[in-house]
Amino acid sequence: MKMMEGNAVEKEEEFVYRISTAEEWEELQKKGFSFGGELDKTTCCFHLSKLDQVKGTLQNFFKGRDDLYLLQIYTKKLGDGLVYEADDNSNFFPHFYGPSRSFGPLPFDVVTRAEKLTLLGGQFSCCWLD
Repeated sequence: MKMMEGNAVEKEEEFVYRISTAEEWEELQKKGFSFGGELDKTTCCFHLSKLDQVKGTLQNFFKGRDDLYLLQIYTKKLGDGLVYEADDNSNFFPHFYGPSRSFGPLPFDVVTRAEKLTLLGGQFSCCWLD
């Protein structure tokens, strides 16, 4: 079980997913870490999704982008920096705040797999979404 904002409890996922730009994915591989994009830096956390949230997140925030990767992240390696927070009082999204919840980079070693997202006819696909 994982504590969420407001003391709600949710079954902990084994994996969460990061929609990453090609630039961020390259940085993760080369440097071994990334501080994410502007939204992550501004909010001091990495915005992640559960697998059943990925398609909606792609359609709402990344429509038309063809430079995206979907990263599978092992939740156990995120430790206490992983927090599930309510978006609309019924949909809880995972956010990674870094070790001890002080914003830090997302380390490369939390990524178990990565796949380039394909955009065809306005729809995103990859092995996890098909």
